[in-house]
Amino acid sequence: MSSNAGAEVRPELSAALSGDELTRWYWTLAELTALAREIGVPRGGGKAALTERLRAALDGAAPPAAPPRTSSAGRQLAAPVSGSTVIPEGQRCSQVLRAYFRREIGPGFHFDASMRTFVTEGAGRTLADAVAHWHATRQAAAQPQEIGSQFELNRFLRDWHAEHPAGSRTEALAAWRAHRDRPRGPAAG
Repeated sequence: MSSNAGAEVRPELSAALSGDELTRWYWTLAELTALAREIGVPRGGGKAALTERLRAALDGAAPPAAPPRTSSAGRQLAAPVSGSTVIPEGQRCSQVLRAYFRREIGPGFHFDASMRTFVTEGAGRTLADAVAHWHATRQAAAQPQEIGSQFELNRFLRDWHAEHPAGSRTEALAAWRAHRDRPRGPAAG
């Protein structure tokens, strides 16, 4: 006899769901976007914001206030860049910056949270300052970092591997699929 007898089954994602039922289950951004398109809900923003708009629409409530739009003011840096290049307002973590940092720091460079913050908030500072920031933050970056709630798969995999250090990627992904197909319990708020 199956141990899943009587277990709830994830419903089909449709306009017939209630907002509470929507939030009880895991949905990919692609699934949520398709439902939003189907029922005429704006699809922009992150997964959490889209989920809240869909929840409101499914319950017939007013949608939550949209956050103010921010523009990526200013021009993005273009190659060639050097250590004396000044980071402009609104600069993104671009391929131009990635190539520069890999040349200066080495192949181990990646845009972690600390570097993303430095670039986005570092207007007026130089790329040499950014390289110095990278080296100054490596000890802190080596410590376990909080994974944002929007990265559910990453959070699950970190926790699963901590509990199953000898587990394989295939086993972890199978556990993830089983986890995401279970209800989350009563919806909050």
